[in-house]
Amino acid sequence: MSATYSRITEQLDDHEAAVESGRQKIDWASQHMPICSTLREEFEASQPFEDQRIGMAMHVEAKTAVLVETLAAGGAEIAITGCNPLSTHDDVSAALDAQQNITSYAKRDLPEEDYYAAIEAVIDIEPTITVDDGGDLVFRIHEEHPELIDGIIGGCEETTTGVNRLRAMDEDGALDYPVFAVNDTPMKRLFDNVHGTGESSLANIAMTTNLSFAGKTVVVAGYGDCGRGVAKKASGQNAHVIVCEVDPRRALEAHMEGYDVMSMRDAAPKGDVFLTATGNTDVITREHFERMSDGVVLANAGHFDVEVNLEDLSELSTSVTEVRDGVQEYELPDGRRLNVLAEGRLVNLAGPRALGHPAEVMDQSFGVQAVCVRELVGAHETGLPDRLLTAIRDRFGRANGSRAVANHGYEDGVHEVPDVLDREVASIKLDAENITIDELTEEQQEYVSSWQHGT
Repeated sequence: MSATYSRITEQLDDHEAAVESGRQKIDWASQHMPICSTLREEFEASQPFEDQRIGMAMHVEAKTAVLVETLAAGGAEIAITGCNPLSTHDDVSAALDAQQNITSYAKRDLPEEDYYAAIEAVIDIEPTITVDDGGDLVFRIHEEHPELIDGIIGGCEETTTGVNRLRAMDEDGALDYPVFAVNDTPMKRLFDNVHGTGESSLANIAMTTNLSFAGKTVVVAGYGDCGRGVAKKASGQNAHVIVCEVDPRRALEAHMEGYDVMSMRDAAPKGDVFLTATGNTDVITREHFERMSDGVVLANAGHFDVEVNLEDLSELSTSVTEVRDGVQEYELPDGRRLNVLAEGRLVNLAGPRALGHPAEVMDQSFGVQAVCVRELVGAHETGLPDRLLTAIRDRFGRANGSRAVANHGYEDGVHEVPDVLDREVASIKLDAENITIDELTEEQQEYVSSWQHGT
């Protein structure tokens, strides 16, 4: 146990009731996560994580708990905390902590000092593997505990913001162990980012405000995978959608999809609901607030609470009032009211009614996480190229250019998830849905792999 921070069960007055409530949530999510269930059966039989210590900083809610239990079933000792002060479900955290080989330090609404103390408590187990959402655990280890790095096999990063930060770290030569960019693999970003973020963000805005999107103008900042999903889902609820972008290709893509595309300055007086999905800072600032209409809703679906500049908004305002649970109304001198949801944090996870992404979507993302942890351990123990590349050739008839070193696993730095692992997760999902697909014949495989065939 950490000398500076206590586990969740020591912080709750009625932890037995919390454990029971959290257990119900986890069991419900598990029923709708067949990929993790299939992998759990495999891990229980093979015990691939025996003697491994996994440190995790994630959004601690029911779906994440299913991933944690899946890894623990494989023999791992796990310590986990939150990656956002407002996204933890305390009852789920307590249900995890009640298990023999899992310790949870996650608690909702921690002050900054305790938030980082909880991360330190996770690091106290001296993890051999890290699983992160946003990169805080990786960065803390590198900055404060570099002596632990030699004992770390590798890590996995869940989200766009974390991958971007890790790539910057890698480019500077500062990332000293291998990390899989789970966010970037198709089974994650094409479903979690698009459908998960789109559905859960809009659902939580609707539940928090009790307002409809139909007939409103929704301004989406950023047209990456998350922004694309938000725009698609908002349009499907009969909203008029405006997209703001800094990348000319993504802006053109949004235009060709039928959305209005303009700068945030031009969109500011037109929007009813503003939702940021950029992963960057100062997306909506003073100059935009000054042009907005009375009653607008401001929310963030990126990662950190820096996309909507609340410092600017506070300086402009004469008063701040919580008008609904999770809604802070900032009144400007001229009487206009701008409403901020979830304190500018992730609206789909930090709002008062937030449940995160749908279970079926997170099953795919966390399935990728689980097989990537298995891959890191297997590559470290047996050497990577022959084992992995043979499996790829056997299943798909082609090699994957994974960056690796024989006999001791992956090199330091950010790695793409090997395609064979992504396809494995997709195949498990198809089997669970009783969906069959075609397979290439030998002649077709030869045709698509040869340069000699043509017109």
